[in-house]
Amino acid sequence: MMIWQKCLQFMRDNLNAAEDNSDLKKLEKSFDMLFDKVQPLSLVANNLTLIVPSDFYKEYIEDNYLSLLSAALKKNIGKGVKLWYSVMENRPKGEEKPVTMNIKGQSVPTPKTQETMPQGFSANIVNPFVVPGIRKVNIDSNLKPDYSFDSYVEGESNKFAATVARSIAKRPGATAFNPLFLYGGYGVGKTHLGQAVGLEVKNQFPDKVVLYLSSEKFIQQFISAAKAHKQTEFANFYQMVDVLIIDDIQFLSGKSATQDSFFHIFDHLHQNGKQIILTSDKAPADIMDIQDRIVSRFKWGLSAEIKSPDLSTRRQIIEDKLSRDGIVLPDDMLDFLAVETKTNVRELIGVINSVIAYSTVYKRDLSLELLKETINRIAANQKKVINIPYIQEVVCDYFGIKKEQLLSKTRKREIALPRQLAMYFSKEFTNSTFTKIGEEMGGKDHSTVMYACDTIKDVSKIDKEIKKYVKDLTERIKQ
Repeated sequence: MMIWQKCLQFMRDNLNAAEDNSDLKKLEKSFDMLFDKVQPLSLVANNLTLIVPSDFYKEYIEDNYLSLLSAALKKNIGKGVKLWYSVMENRPKGEEKPVTMNIKGQSVPTPKTQETMPQGFSANIVNPFVVPGIRKVNIDSNLKPDYSFDSYVEGESNKFAATVARSIAKRPGATAFNPLFLYGGYGVGKTHLGQAVGLEVKNQFPDKVVLYLSSEKFIQQFISAAKAHKQTEFANFYQMVDVLIIDDIQFLSGKSATQDSFFHIFDHLHQNGKQIILTSDKAPADIMDIQDRIVSRFKWGLSAEIKSPDLSTRRQIIEDKLSRDGIVLPDDMLDFLAVETKTNVRELIGVINSVIAYSTVYKRDLSLELLKETINRIAANQKKVINIPYIQEVVCDYFGIKKEQLLSKTRKREIALPRQLAMYFSKEFTNSTFTKIGEEMGGKDHSTVMYACDTIKDVSKIDKEIKKYVKDLTERIKQ
């Protein structure tokens, strides 16, 4: 029976890919010895009957291999497969064929289809450690209805990425754009576009399982799974997904164990024609301390940069947002808002909301004068003092590391380089002495700070990577 051979191969592949010392890996040695003596008898109306030599084989399969076998049956046969065992007894004298006794196996319910417009993740992760095909599981997509293609304003800064995203939503996993890697600065619309794909997929293909989450959530789940020795169950959960959207993937930097798990999940989904969408504030090649094999896979599909919106796009965003709120402004006011708000989409929306709120609370008509007052007020409130703690915060956020790591004594490049950059910018943007900077950097000697400043200044002239870090961080610190 060819289907049974495919099921066996599926189980072998999963055992072979399992992590060393895991419960699943321990079953690898006994697999061939056990299943060489198990034969398929029949498959009728989703009822699969297996011939086993004795009750011991039936019980051993049920106790140890049922999760894996059920997943294999679901993949190769479909949902709702019922498992039966035909146990051979001792043959009476004179009979050639063995006497068999049919025993029904444990039920194998298939996963429950998720709702089209699910709610967000709750504080308790929704059943993340479920092997496909064993229990009913409802996966929350964590998609926001407002983040649709209809509300996404296209312009020169994002047109290419948006066009590709719409193409993917029509044929998820079946285009050459897999994975889709969206990158760009803070607040330019990467999350909106990624979720728009997910929403459109759910509209067009309600049965497909879509999941959006941040990389921080992914990391937290993996840590919890590792502590509970359930890494395999963790991977199995994600292997159920048809469209996986992970935000801020750069935060996997430096987390080797999580990267290993992500690598295997990525490969499984990609090989099975599932769509992967990732967002980052950096291009794949610019993410530090990510395994080369993962960076290579980032490049398998398409990397699309989303830049800050230009003047015409900003104006369209403003007009679209106000229109949804039932507000119409004359052209001069729209032009003023578009010209004065030059940062990113998120801050642009914030300015619009502030203007509307101020108008409502103080019962003042929207006017050019009110717009100028509101923007000036926002600018005054947002004016920040650039000091060493602020620089440390910006650098840590950029490289996806914790402040404790930045201030530690480790000399690993993925920490030492950000530390040197933080020292360099502390000298560039503040009036602090080398000694003061050293104290703020975890009690480092003033000579260490001097060396860091000189190194960054010299190397940035010849090293393209360091030069880019200096440019990006300078913009962020001044922002």
